[in-house]
Amino acid sequence: MKIAFTSKGNDLDAQVDARFGRCPFIVILNTDDKSFEVIDNQSSADEAHGAGPKTAQKLSEYDCNVLITGNGPGGNAATLLEKLNIDIYIGAGDMLIDDALNAFNSNSLKKF
Repeated sequence: MKIAFTSKGNDLDAQVDARFGRCPFIVILNTDDKSFEVIDNQSSADEAHGAGPKTAQKLSEYDCNVLITGNGPGGNAATLLEKLNIDIYIGAGDMLIDDALNAFNSNSLKKF
């Protein structure tokens, strides 16, 4: 399974960013082999409109199954993520990625 985390940093030691569309990085963890990839999403900070759907589209290119974030995506991005069959979990803002993963595994995050 591939889990995407909105992130303030570009490694597994980073904090989860509460924002979706304008988060600076997305860390994608493959739970099968514990490998990870990082998407640089810093260009979305300059987007006046549409940052969420553009970020959602990036996730589709990496075949993500789950998104873990803080506050959740806006309406257009949420609709796109639903169409892409990416489950969204919220409530992880400012957690370390490892803590957010543990919260997900223990069903402590809220499904969006």
